Amino acid sequence: VKLSASPIKSFICQVCSTQHANLIIAPLCAAGMNAAVRATVRVGIYTGAKVYFVHEGYQGLVDGGDNIKPATWESVSMMLQLGGTVIGSARCMDFKEKWGRLKAACNLVKLGITNLCVIGGDGSLTGANQFRTEWSELLADLIKQGKITAEEAKRSSHLNIVGMVGSIDNDFCGTDMTIGTDSALHRIIEVVDAITTTSFVMPDCVCMRVRVCVCVHLCAHVSVRACVCINIAVCPHSYLALVTALACGADWVFIPEMPPEDNWEEHLCKRLIAQRERGSRLNVIIMAEGAQDRKQKPITCDQVKNLVSKKLGFDTRSTILGHVQRGGTPSAFDRILGSRMGVEAVMALLEATPETPACVVSLSGNMAIRLPLMECVQVTKDVTVAMAEGRFEDAVNLRGKSFQNNWNTYKMLAHVNPPEVKSNINIAIVNVGAPCAGMNAAVRSAVRAGLIQGHQMLAIHDGFDGLANGQIEPITWAQVGGWTGKGGSNLGTKRNLPGKNIEQISLNIAKFNIHSLIIIGGFEAYLGGLELVTAREKYEELCIPMVVIPATVSNNVPGSDFSIGADTALNTITMTCDRIKQSAAGTKRRVFIIETMGGYCGYLATMAGLSSGADAAYIYEEPFHIHDLELNVVHLIEKMKTSVKRGLILRNSNANDNYTTQFLYNLYSEEGKGTFDCRMNILGHMQQGGTPTPFDRNFGTKMGAKSVLWLTDKLKECYRHGRIFANTPDSACVLGMKRRSLIFQPLTSLKEDTDFEHRIPKTEWWLKLRPILKILARYEAVEIDTSEVAAMEHIIKKTGEIKGGKI
Repeated sequence: VKLSASPIKSFICQVCSTQHANLIIAPLCAAGMNAAVRATVRVGIYTGAKVYFVHEGYQGLVDGGDNIKPATWESVSMMLQLGGTVIGSARCMDFKEKWGRLKAACNLVKLGITNLCVIGGDGSLTGANQFRTEWSELLADLIKQGKITAEEAKRSSHLNIVGMVGSIDNDFCGTDMTIGTDSALHRIIEVVDAITTTSFVMPDCVCMRVRVCVCVHLCAHVSVRACVCINIAVCPHSYLALVTALACGADWVFIPEMPPEDNWEEHLCKRLIAQRERGSRLNVIIMAEGAQDRKQKPITCDQVKNLVSKKLGFDTRSTILGHVQRGGTPSAFDRILGSRMGVEAVMALLEATPETPACVVSLSGNMAIRLPLMECVQVTKDVTVAMAEGRFEDAVNLRGKSFQNNWNTYKMLAHVNPPEVKSNINIAIVNVGAPCAGMNAAVRSAVRAGLIQGHQMLAIHDGFDGLANGQIEPITWAQVGGWTGKGGSNLGTKRNLPGKNIEQISLNIAKFNIHSLIIIGGFEAYLGGLELVTAREKYEELCIPMVVIPATVSNNVPGSDFSIGADTALNTITMTCDRIKQSAAGTKRRVFIIETMGGYCGYLATMAGLSSGADAAYIYEEPFHIHDLELNVVHLIEKMKTSVKRGLILRNSNANDNYTTQFLYNLYSEEGKGTFDCRMNILGHMQQGGTPTPFDRNFGTKMGAKSVLWLTDKLKECYRHGRIFANTPDSACVLGMKRRSLIFQPLTSLKEDTDFEHRIPKTEWWLKLRPILKILARYEAVEIDTSEVAAMEHIIKKTGEIKGGKI
């Protein structure tokens, strides 16, 4: 669809997370909402629409006046990095009453506004849908009261509605993630990391208490009997609690959707003792608000604290973390999510007709899609109903595949003990290529999942060189404790491929009796896996199942939309760009040229451009010439005439052999003389380091566990005549995320989709996002593809199948 001028008038009303009643709006907010506001405003203006802000949510809609103001392109500048919402939100009881909605309708009609974009939770969106449903009735009442004319009513004969979900709880069924959830996880993990680290070194605990909806109770003591009990209240859904448990390797998690079995107190104590016996110095327990047992009796933090203290003698302390989760700088993911949803929301309004039902913009894998609003709201409510009726399995299923996968992975790693009878299977793990955040999480998960299956797990140090040199040793449960939150590669890693060491590698595979191999790394891991598969013809020892887990900041491994480590690198770049842009706030008239990592893959440059509000991002996949550079310079010169007197240009490290970062700096400096000056920054290896983000921790954890389960099944298939022999293409795979699923694809089948010279896949999904970057930077004549559609399976299954509380 080519965006062109349109007479449509757009309107932004922002309200936030809601309570269960249809029209009661709670004044809560989530990081990333400003990105959605910015995108909606700019794309609306880009299409020729007149866009309005409504300040203070529905209350501003009812009160009208100065609360409803026109938005401009410049009015949404420098807001990507701001948490909360710059246009405000407020609890509005007036909108619950019909007289309040009459006033709101009158204000819209007088301004000629017929399109409403609402950012909030299910209550806010339900209220918007009711407003739309009774629109004709409201107009008729206003005519009778003489507040509007028949002509005005005719011009505003119907109201189009589109919603975006802004909520840190990620409790809205129909979308993989809601705006604000990832940022909230960042805040939680930062605090949990800090307090659990403190518990290892301080003789007494640090105690904070801030009372609010999302809270963290922490109890820590340095002694060998230390225990951390964390209560995360998420009203009453449990995504944050569950994902936090995965990200920090918690020993136990209480969530209302899946209460513990009867006699849980004894099981919990046994679990904590077992962890101590394996060498753990610290126990972590996560609790969600609304935690309950199978009889729906509440389980409180104090109850668990007292149980652990009295029965096991572990000293505990508590800390409640409050609004920290809702505030702070939005993560890169939330900025991109908000931007994509804002664009899709405008497209939905442009295409809406009076017959079009109200829709909500959702995230399905890596696609922004539209779903019927009230169907999603109904399934969201059905989760609460299922819990109230004790149908806990149904509640988990209704939450969707992502929640199910998180829960199943957590259960396996935390609630299943290694068997006493071993399998006599040896699985080796090796890290290959450059280090990245999240590698250790994948290793930890794979090791523990393997031990749970009864296998012996072997650690190979220093990549394929270590495999050739025999740097191989068993690795235990306790050895990988605490690895989830550590950056880099604890096993050590090198870029060297098997190559000339193939023979020695085959000998060591036989010597150490390795039955299968997990290769964690970037493009080198993929190439190394291919070399091992090719060498099977000559070396029978290499006929073992293998799996490659993509882990690289470049996100350039064929067969996967995402790689472990890319999210951490993206956040590092985004936060650095924020600081760099801020430095120009005082000096003004300055353009920054920033070089990112990624080799020939432009993923980091493109996504960082979206999350930081860049004016351009140069990448190899989208060739650029001197004419393009000239247009960019002219664009910045024009920009300096506005109130936004700064520029940000990103360049991928191998974007062009001739148009180097230094060349761009020289060009912009020369052409901008008298208008702006330039600065150049090469970010370098800082992009590979740092503490893993919650996404990379959880992604690595799920990938590691899934790879071991797949290898276990594959080993059974390949066991012939008393030995393991795997020589089929599907015995050596890449485990990758494609849209919404983790799937295994044979290494050899991915060769056709690989540009080996430039070390990138031939098909890269994120290239479709580049037009959004250009539109938001105010370039003209940009085409955007909105042809892809997808359906959420748990929403589809729900329709017509859940009746009377039964599936």
